[in-house]
Amino acid sequence: MEPIDSNINPKEWLSKYGDQMFNYAKSRLSSFETAEDMVQETFISALKGFANFRGESSEKTWLFSILKRKIIDYYRKSSTKNEINESKFELPFENEGFFEGHWIKDRAPADWTFTADGNLHQAEFQQVMEYCLSILPERWKSIFIMKMMEDVDTDEICKDMNCSSSNLWVILHRARLKLRECIEKNWIDENN
Repeated sequence: MEPIDSNINPKEWLSKYGDQMFNYAKSRLSSFETAEDMVQETFISALKGFANFRGESSEKTWLFSILKRKIIDYYRKSSTKNEINESKFELPFENEGFFEGHWIKDRAPADWTFTADGNLHQAEFQQVMEYCLSILPERWKSIFIMKMMEDVDTDEICKDMNCSSSNLWVILHRARLKLRECIEKNWIDENN
């Protein structure tokens, strides 16, 4: 084992990386308290595993990789607590007759073209997006964040969330539909 870089000082982690780590966690979790908890748990795990740190990556990269794993573990644990019957999800498509598979008229996507005119304010949209993510079922939110925000490999998500690849894609599809619906209701409609 190579010696640990003598410049690494765990007493400085909070001041050097605390805000960045909190912002990272907050952007992926629905509450400030949970984000704070994840950062604290990251520092505790890093202190416990400090002797095993080989310096193959930077101190910051190492801490963020621990934080990322903590967030994934949080979602995996919380998604198994609040399982919902996904078959209750109402798809916005006709399910029989000539128009089977077509959008139900009042559930079709809204026109988002106004956003190209610069009417979309990033901070306001971010608030709406965070709200819309917060109302998704935990399992859907977990999978959506891991795949779309964390860019976690599909096989890894399936293993972590104990689901098949096809089930993962169904959940992602449903999460996207719900997010679209929520964004249109809370952002598009209010800005038109």
